[in-house]
Amino acid sequence: MIGCLLLHGFTGGTYEIEPLATYLGERTDWCISMPELRGHGEQLHLQDVLYTEWLDEAEEAFNMLEETCETIYVIGFSMGGMIAAYLAAKKSVDKLVLLAPARRYISFKYLTKEIVEMIGDGMKGKLEENDLYVQTVNKLGDVPIKANIEFMKLVNYTKKYLDDISAPVFIAQGKKDEMVPYQTVYTLEKEIGSEEKEIVFFDNSDHLICLGNDRVVLTQLVFSFLHENKEEKEESV
Repeated sequence: MIGCLLLHGFTGGTYEIEPLATYLGERTDWCISMPELRGHGEQLHLQDVLYTEWLDEAEEAFNMLEETCETIYVIGFSMGGMIAAYLAAKKSVDKLVLLAPARRYISFKYLTKEIVEMIGDGMKGKLEENDLYVQTVNKLGDVPIKANIEFMKLVNYTKKYLDDISAPVFIAQGKKDEMVPYQTVYTLEKEIGSEEKEIVFFDNSDHLICLGNDRVVLTQLVFSFLHENKEEKEESV
């Protein structure tokens, strides 16, 4: 049995990775696990949540898969990417997928730019059509400063595990991602200890890469990476 663990990002929820999980679930008999980390989801409740709780919850979900699955793939988006990397360093992970991994902190310059665009949409009466408003700004009041500090602690803590990763890694990054600048991936690639690393940049994607303009190609490439076995790859060389 193959198990696949998918982890969402900070202040997000499973909806961020749902299209990818659905794609994999429809085409395989894998055991798909997509936990919603404490305090996250459509309604945020991040008061007094510690970053260690997010790590523990992800590890618990992994352990549950491990009870019935001989092969386990881990996929992480944004903050979930750093948690996925942490698990890959500690656990027996067969393949690792990092989607816009939050190797560096979220860019406030990006938020400022997007807020200006949101105001413009508001003046045109199109506020409900603005992605930032729908996904982020309408939640800002629910994100305590302490929660942002916990996010930064998580990034700092998990970075030191990158060199211990040995599983094959697929990294997907949007070129229009200003929340986590795409240049970050170059640093991440050097820090990850795996010998087998593949990076794909998507010209038309921003941070929410699984929901963006390149989502169809992204899901196909992730599926191909996970579905390809070592013997098939060696024969094709």
